[in-house]
Amino acid sequence: MTAAVRRIAVIGGGPGGLYAAALLKRLDPEREITVWERGAPDATFGFGVVLSDETLGGIAHADPAVHAALQDAFVRWDDIDIVHRGRTLTSGGHGFAALGRVALLRILHERCARLGVRLRFRAEAPPAAELAAAHDLVIAADGVHSRTRQTHADIFRPTVTTHRCRYIWLAADRAFDAFRFEIAETDHGVMQLHGYPYERSATAGRSTVIVEMREEVWRAAGFAGLDERASADRCAAVFADALGGRPLLSTAEVASVTSSTSTVSSASAASAASSRPAASPTPGAARASAWTAFRTVVTERWSHGRTVLIGDAAHTAHFSIGSGTKLAMEDALALAACLEEERDLPAALAAYERERRPVVASTQRAALASLRWFEELATHTGRPPRQFAFGLLTRSRRVTHGNLRLRDPGFTRSVEDEFGCPPGTPPMFTPLRLRALTLRNRVVVSPMDMYVARDGVPGDFHLVHLGSRALGGAGLVMTEMVCVSPEGRITPGCTGLYTREQGDAWRRVTDFVHASAPGTAIGVQLGHAGRKGSTRLMWEGMDEPLPTGNWPLVAASPLPYRPGVSQVPHQLDRRQLAELRERFAAAARRARRSGFDLLELHCAHGYLLSGFLSPLTNRRTDAYGGSPERRLRFPLEVFDAVRAQWPEDRPMTVRISATDWAPGGTTPEEAVGIARAFAEHGADAIDVSTGQVVADERPEFGRSYQTPYAELIRSTVSVPVIAVGAISSWDDVNSLILAGRADLCALGRPHLYDPHWTLHAAAEQGYSGPAVPWPAPYRAGSRPPPTGRTAAPGPRLAPR
Repeated sequence: MTAAVRRIAVIGGGPGGLYAAALLKRLDPEREITVWERGAPDATFGFGVVLSDETLGGIAHADPAVHAALQDAFVRWDDIDIVHRGRTLTSGGHGFAALGRVALLRILHERCARLGVRLRFRAEAPPAAELAAAHDLVIAADGVHSRTRQTHADIFRPTVTTHRCRYIWLAADRAFDAFRFEIAETDHGVMQLHGYPYERSATAGRSTVIVEMREEVWRAAGFAGLDERASADRCAAVFADALGGRPLLSTAEVASVTSSTSTVSSASAASAASSRPAASPTPGAARASAWTAFRTVVTERWSHGRTVLIGDAAHTAHFSIGSGTKLAMEDALALAACLEEERDLPAALAAYERERRPVVASTQRAALASLRWFEELATHTGRPPRQFAFGLLTRSRRVTHGNLRLRDPGFTRSVEDEFGCPPGTPPMFTPLRLRALTLRNRVVVSPMDMYVARDGVPGDFHLVHLGSRALGGAGLVMTEMVCVSPEGRITPGCTGLYTREQGDAWRRVTDFVHASAPGTAIGVQLGHAGRKGSTRLMWEGMDEPLPTGNWPLVAASPLPYRPGVSQVPHQLDRRQLAELRERFAAAARRARRSGFDLLELHCAHGYLLSGFLSPLTNRRTDAYGGSPERRLRFPLEVFDAVRAQWPEDRPMTVRISATDWAPGGTTPEEAVGIARAFAEHGADAIDVSTGQVVADERPEFGRSYQTPYAELIRSTVSVPVIAVGAISSWDDVNSLILAGRADLCALGRPHLYDPHWTLHAAAEQGYSGPAVPWPAPYRAGSRPPPTGRTAAPGPRLAPR
């Protein structure tokens, strides 16, 4: 136990701060704990709060009294209703629990008061540094606009990102039967309603209603000039069907009704009154619920000396996944536990941060995916109704196809039927046609550099590597980037298609695939390393220049990949550009003779053609630089030259980096323009990757983190897309395909771990059909092998 932590100050009387105070006081009644809250006891925002079973389980274990009070106040429901274009689709089995935010605060006020926590309402807390001088611990629970975080920004190092939608919290004087998402396509643009019940009785009820829309829609609709009451009226008119013609209540109206019926325990009220400054201003409740834009807060550090951040002061997660209060209360639980378990305060605060950071990071990734889905809502509305609903339900990537099959098998089957899945066929095992090539399933073995070629010639390793993955059941197996010239290699171990010997060696691979894995397609990816060439093998020092034997590099502009480390490339002139176009065309001719079924042009990851596309790497002032259209010119010339040499009936794809993950780089709008240009020139699909363009990138890594870019391009350009990047489970593949986020999914590392990943995915789903035939010699292994018994039968009869 951390006995030294006796005097504790809490800045902010929201659920996180109050719950932390109650827990710490309960664990040690001798502690002196004071909570400063600048608002009145019932001044709040947000109306309803949703808590998960996981959070409730932690509360039940830590404080049964609070848990019991919450259980009595909860409204519970299972369904999600999605209303779009006059049609309501319902998915069940989700399990929600909510209560009013004022009710939650009342429960926590009363618990704190009973335990002896001092609550100071309408009292601005002294600065954290001043409190830290007189207290053993300062808990900053002062919200998204945290003064503590801002004052010590040099220590906590926050990043605050403001997003593209405006939203407003309102309330309906009726309890919805389900979590309701309703889409309104107005003359000004798309608006959406998020609603859920938080009070329900025999005679009345109430629901939270959040109305959200893009900034430009908000302005076009005239909301910028409306106060909260007028905004509520306008929103009620837009969503009249959802509300049954009833009005929407503003924050002030809800607060006035609630305050007339709410009470704080006598001990709490006395505590508040004894310390209330006579002239202290009361923050207006209406002001807390005005139209605003969501801000994602990320902080590099959560503690400084005796001060620690919790809840929105440390991190925020978009309301569309309902995790703000949940995270704050879980922070409080973890902080209290770590203070009990660790030897001293520094160790406890470090343990708290280690425990919570991964959970918060995962939640923020899910929240960001959900937020961006709603930001791009207008690009999704034209989808078939059930696919639209499925996409909304799976937008955060936390709910998947597999989850929904368990929660609501009937709804999931209806989505599969609309998509065209034959009975018993998972979405990933439906075919896709590109020109004359029909891929029997949606799984692609992603291009992966092996760095084991000699003089660009693929050898036995490549035969076994690609051959085994073709036997493993994937619909399409891609080669690594195959270079169009010796100088276009990344490393001395990279393969090429610039000699006849190389073409013959590749023919050996394609012949094996076509003979031994009939029905599996094999594709070649053509590229040129550009400024990222002449480097060591990956395991000898990735992106490090060769110690000897370097060859000269060329690029769109004379900018080294790693300044001070990498070689400065030569800027290509017009003659050299023409020579390079012919290099690509010649490689395409060899690829055709080598028997490949599909050709992909590599315009991503900072290699030569990608270097022309990105404004960070193309600083040219001639016809091949400047505007997005000019930066596209050379890659499109290469595409046209390759397409002219590639058979008309065989598909051609293009891999792009849809973002550079760096300021000033390719924007999503530019990525859409790049994809559209290639599609107009005849690309049959766009392979949507991201990054690796500049060395100082800051990617937002996470599960299937690149997929939103693929979905944006697919929805906007109406071209088939290949999604790639941290897709690892067959459940993810099914989810992405069925939601319409991608047409194909490319997996790299999973195929390194398991060459037969697709066959095993079929076996684990109980699928046996034409999309994944087991090779005849392997059929005996098409079921998981039996294992030894792991447990004996339990006792059945009790002794008499």
